[in-house]
Amino acid sequence: MKIDIKNIKGESVGEADISIEIPEGDTAAHAVHETVVAYRAAARSGTACTKTVGEVSVSNRKPWRQKGTGRARAGSYASPIWRGGGVVFGPKPRDYSKKVNKKVKRLALRKAFGERLLAGDVIVIDSIDIQQPKTREVAGFLASMGIDGTVLVIPEAVNQNLYLGGRNIPHLDIVPVDQVTTYNILRQDRIVISQAALDILTNRISQAS
Repeated sequence: MKIDIKNIKGESVGEADISIEIPEGDTAAHAVHETVVAYRAAARSGTACTKTVGEVSVSNRKPWRQKGTGRARAGSYASPIWRGGGVVFGPKPRDYSKKVNKKVKRLALRKAFGERLLAGDVIVIDSIDIQQPKTREVAGFLASMGIDGTVLVIPEAVNQNLYLGGRNIPHLDIVPVDQVTTYNILRQDRIVISQAALDILTNRISQAS
């Protein structure tokens, strides 16, 4: 598969030959699903917490005598049917994370990135060289690529100028290639990746079996 390489001004400066075997079938699709579900589950805080009947702070005194009042029997202010009482089967702190095999993650990443390549959503740039940490520079760089909508920028390493200049731009994610996940690849409309980062990512996903 061949794809144009552009410079930071949006001009074509060559071609990149990408050899990625895109997996087909239900296994690869299921791997993508499992990986994305696991990623989103791990982002859940899991800190919701309610108090049971035994945990609420109330008086141990019986609200009223057992008989003779005409009201229903009541034995505790902590009753779940009372305001301020305990909660029955309420949420408790829990860990939502799921374990996903490393090979499954690689397979999912290869499937997702390969499909984005086929769809023409990936732009390869020879070097993401932002000289100053200015929003104006990053916005101009994206405009020269002809990008509107959401975008994922993948540099080969952490780029402080790129990060500082792009953090005020809405719908822009900047993720170094060694931190890219299947969820990142699928989430945005377009992907801009440096040539060096493309080589790293290609080597990484080609290890999937």
